[in-house]
Amino acid sequence: MKAVYPGSFDPITNGHLDIIERASQIFDKLVVAVLDNVDKTTVFSVEDRLQMIQSTLNKDLNLKSKVEVVSFSGLAVELAKSIEADSFIRGMRDIGDFRFEWEAALLNKKLGNVDTLFLMTDPIYAFISSSRVREIARLGGDVSNWVPRSVQKFLSKLN
Repeated sequence: MKAVYPGSFDPITNGHLDIIERASQIFDKLVVAVLDNVDKTTVFSVEDRLQMIQSTLNKDLNLKSKVEVVSFSGLAVELAKSIEADSFIRGMRDIGDFRFEWEAALLNKKLGNVDTLFLMTDPIYAFISSSRVREIARLGGDVSNWVPRSVQKFLSKLN
């Protein structure tokens, strides 16, 4: 079975990595799909985001063999259908994430008959988001507990 974990990953955090590690234990293949959306403002380019994820995964041979990293634009459900993925993976930090993710899951099921598996974020990452990490980094704060070392190098250029 194959799953897609779509997102902006601007940047990838340890919370995202926790979801990737756990999902890779459930599925035979996990495709981490980085959204390239011209309508969404991101701090890091698609190429930078792909590099951040790939360099992090390269350090873990088990993950490297089970996880593929791609970029996509358009509907995630179209990507899932094109690569014959069975499911989407979505991480949820709190009840606020639930409503948005639930609605997206229903739409994806209707549009492409693709199921969504929700994984609750480990409580130690529940308050972390890419936007908060960027803000802390921009203001010169220490983000080493929330992002991999390779990502810290990218974030250090923000301040």
